[in-house]
Amino acid sequence: MEPKNRLLIAIAVIAVIAAAMFTSFGRSLFMLNTPSVELPSLEPEQGDDPSGSTQQNSDHYQTVAVTPQTVQNVIATLARSDSYYRELTVETFWTDGSSTASVQVWADGGWTHSQQVLPSGVVRHDLVGESTLYYWYGGSRQYETAPADGLSSDLAQRLPTYETVLHLDPESITGAGYELRGEQPCLYVEVSLEDEGLLERYWVSVDTGLLVSAETEQDGQLVYRMTAYSPVTVPCPSTASFALPEGTVLHSIS
Repeated sequence: MEPKNRLLIAIAVIAVIAAAMFTSFGRSLFMLNTPSVELPSLEPEQGDDPSGSTQQNSDHYQTVAVTPQTVQNVIATLARSDSYYRELTVETFWTDGSSTASVQVWADGGWTHSQQVLPSGVVRHDLVGESTLYYWYGGSRQYETAPADGLSSDLAQRLPTYETVLHLDPESITGAGYELRGEQPCLYVEVSLEDEGLLERYWVSVDTGLLVSAETEQDGQLVYRMTAYSPVTVPCPSTASFALPEGTVLHSIS
């Protein structure tokens, strides 16, 4: 073989080896230098890890610091679970008393069925899906309908929709951070609406994107409180019903 041909073959072999090394190691190198966002779990610390895994994890993730200036961006990254069952309690307070309602919620595939026991003992059902709200009371086969939008499901559960914080003037956000609420790691945000004399607080689960707790004060007095500290069942149980009282099934869990 001529020396010139041997030289060309040697150059080709070196090029192939260099390309293989870049494919194997180059991609990992670039990924290590690209941090991802990680919301803290807020679980109790178990002590220092002598293996140095904490430092290793910090090379891959960048913990987001939440302040009144950044909390809207963090809320925008949250996504609610789309299939679940949970229970919550809603309390309303006024000068001479208070009332409490217990609510059960089933959600799946864009449909939500909430069943709440009102202070009078009457049970109300609200079924929301495909731009329609269906509602009826326990023991009745008759139901009523109304137009529905993205807020209707929360309103039926007597919940404030925490995503509305995204549209507020940042100057109205007076507090933010991460907190444990009912042993659940949550994103916390406080909003002051001075024109209405309201102070609103939200605790949103960083795991499910669902509202864990909320409070509203008016002129310094607590007027509303919602808590949902019991475990969330994900996905929604197959026994859940998304049917009207006369038997028409509007949604089935796949």
